[in-house]
Amino acid sequence: MRRTDSAMEATARSGVLAPQPLLLERLQAIAHNLRWTWDPEAVELFRRLDPELWEQTDHNPVLLLGFLHPARLEAAQADESFHSAVERVAVGLERYLAAESTWYQRLQVEAAAAAKGDNPAARVSLNGGAPDAQRASRLVGSLSGNGGGPAALLAAYFSAEFGLAECLPIFAGGLGILAGDHLKSASDLGLPLVGIGLFYRHGYFRQRVDAAGRQDARVERLEPGALPLTPARRPDGSAVTVRVPFPGRQVEAQVWQAQVGRTSLYLLDTDVAANDPADRAITAHLYGGDEETRLQQEILLGIGGCRVLETLGLEPNVYHLNEGHCAFAALEQVRRVMQRERLDFAQAREAAAASLVFTTHTPVPAGHDYFPPARIERYFEQYRAELGLSARELLALGRTDSGNAEEAFCMTALALRLAGHSNGVSRLHGEVSREMWRPLWPGMRAAEIPIGHVTNGIHLGSWIAPALQRLYDAHLPGEWREAPAGSQLWRQVERVPDAELWRAHEAQRRELVEFARGRLYAQLERQGRPQPELDAAAEALDPGILTIGFGRRFATYKRATLLLRDPERLAGILNHTERPVQVIFTGKAHPRDEAGKELIRQIVDLSRRPEFRRRLLFLEDYDPAVARRLVQGADVWLNTPRRPNEASGTSGMKAAANGVLNVSVPDGWWAEAWEDAEAEAGASEGDEARRLTIGWAIGDGRQYAAPADQDEVDAEALYHLIEHEIAPLFYRREQGLPHGWIARMKASIARLCPEFNSHRMVAEYTTRFYLGNALGSPGYPA
Repeated sequence: MRRTDSAMEATARSGVLAPQPLLLERLQAIAHNLRWTWDPEAVELFRRLDPELWEQTDHNPVLLLGFLHPARLEAAQADESFHSAVERVAVGLERYLAAESTWYQRLQVEAAAAAKGDNPAARVSLNGGAPDAQRASRLVGSLSGNGGGPAALLAAYFSAEFGLAECLPIFAGGLGILAGDHLKSASDLGLPLVGIGLFYRHGYFRQRVDAAGRQDARVERLEPGALPLTPARRPDGSAVTVRVPFPGRQVEAQVWQAQVGRTSLYLLDTDVAANDPADRAITAHLYGGDEETRLQQEILLGIGGCRVLETLGLEPNVYHLNEGHCAFAALEQVRRVMQRERLDFAQAREAAAASLVFTTHTPVPAGHDYFPPARIERYFEQYRAELGLSARELLALGRTDSGNAEEAFCMTALALRLAGHSNGVSRLHGEVSREMWRPLWPGMRAAEIPIGHVTNGIHLGSWIAPALQRLYDAHLPGEWREAPAGSQLWRQVERVPDAELWRAHEAQRRELVEFARGRLYAQLERQGRPQPELDAAAEALDPGILTIGFGRRFATYKRATLLLRDPERLAGILNHTERPVQVIFTGKAHPRDEAGKELIRQIVDLSRRPEFRRRLLFLEDYDPAVARRLVQGADVWLNTPRRPNEASGTSGMKAAANGVLNVSVPDGWWAEAWEDAEAEAGASEGDEARRLTIGWAIGDGRQYAAPADQDEVDAEALYHLIEHEIAPLFYRREQGLPHGWIARMKASIARLCPEFNSHRMVAEYTTRFYLGNALGSPGYPA
């Protein structure tokens, strides 16, 4: 339910907002800072006001306050406990924003002290320990100005999508959620960083599944005034607009600001009166439209995004490009260095490289953006003249073979050529990327290709269930939210009594089952299914049995139906008399991905067969609200990509932080998590039990040339694991508790939380790249 500005204004005029201005002022301030998305007490405030409206508005506090009935506000005004809760949350937000002892502030102080010789081994690592001497020396150098004090840092983080909240659907999947978590951790760490993205008036599509199991994509218009957004303003208070050159015209964009804790996100929007109708639609849809629209969006994001920063008076010394969609920002940075320093293109390219960080997320060749040379020539005819480049020279920057005049222009190749620092998003993905892009560095061995890796992480405060957060608060020493990379801290989870941890987890599973039943009932009711099916939906699943969760984008390489490969065997597993199992699937296929949509249809079709009706279901419209329920309430998180096509994957990290055990193909992040756990076990006299404590790996990582052979081998391994290891362990109880299972939960939390979190990730980007831009020559190819 997304209401319009005019509807909200009419509601306000009717007097809904008038009765309690002070209370509303506090609530509005909380609503317009997206820190509420990782503050459970703030979320509970809005839910208390009107639980039903909170759900109907997609958890949008701005819209909720706009449509709240006067009687609800009057009741809140008379409730002293509610007033106290509002004050507590508001003061907490104010203190958070005013904090003077963040990780980055401490890093600055310690680096400045080290520069003066007071503390040569500056304690600048995230968990409080000292880095190696070389790293400390470099950080001191990069943080110290001429006078020995801290130098200013500002990083600009560009991304085509940002996943911050379900009420702001300007993201499609993991890439956007990762970008949102990056901003949240930058805020928590006190890192000077701003985000740059696009405001899509229709966001990403809402998924509906019809009676035949076919996916239907529906869009709804978003109105900025009904969202936690405000117009971005210059220092003089005027609204920010920028103009970007397109063939034969200038396209204007207004800019919206989302406040993410201490971090600002700026979103460009071309739906303004100054543009013609076609240009107003450039930012209408995320990944919508044709190839030309995609190019226009990427020009707006990269070049327009840089101009937004300039208009705001911001001067970043780091430009972090999250995937190839943002690569034109690197070109714009080179152009600006040319103008500012009066350099030619080659010199400016060399100078700009150190400030450019590029992260690639895609190990699948088809996932990279390519544009026809003629289209690039048409859009960049005037722009390349400013760069002093011929059409051939410009196109060569985006080609794997710079001399091949027939090759398309690739955004990833452009970013890799211009950035001084490039990385994949897991150890394995770094290896895959070095091999994939090896032609850019002819004659160089793959191991020497300057593409490293920074493994992704998740923002723990956004994904851990509130009940589990309270459990961690009670039993973990120190502040696990601020310094989650401390492995010693997380080992203390062993002290949590088994009964307490299991009680909290069982409560999460019950909530998941109730949530899934409600979603399924609404889904079937919308499809017009008969009453017997609706009645069955109300009793689907069992809150007391082993629950497997699968939630992700339905791309074919993710093999969502691997578990369904042998339906008869699967039915036996799910309906086992002593060890029953149930499975919840959810996820979207891209609207143009017919193969992905067919996978959804197969799951829905199977779920309607009598032997699967109570044990297997598909939930439509996968979004963060569905994801949170699933990663918090499942017992097992299933991940079945065809190795090595998963760059990283973060859903399993979210599950692990909630004590949910992963069963996954060793790909992406799970490959290094599993390998490191095995190495650790091997270092402790080969203790086999310890080796398997963090979860399970499907297969041994071998890759088969024929996809059908790979699927057969992996499916057999998965069935065997569930039948002979996972289900028996789950149902092995002593005094009502599965102590063996709980031991694995604790081991998984202790081993994975300190490493696979976005605080560690952002701190790693900061210490390796953001602060190290002048530390050595860039590794871009010729």
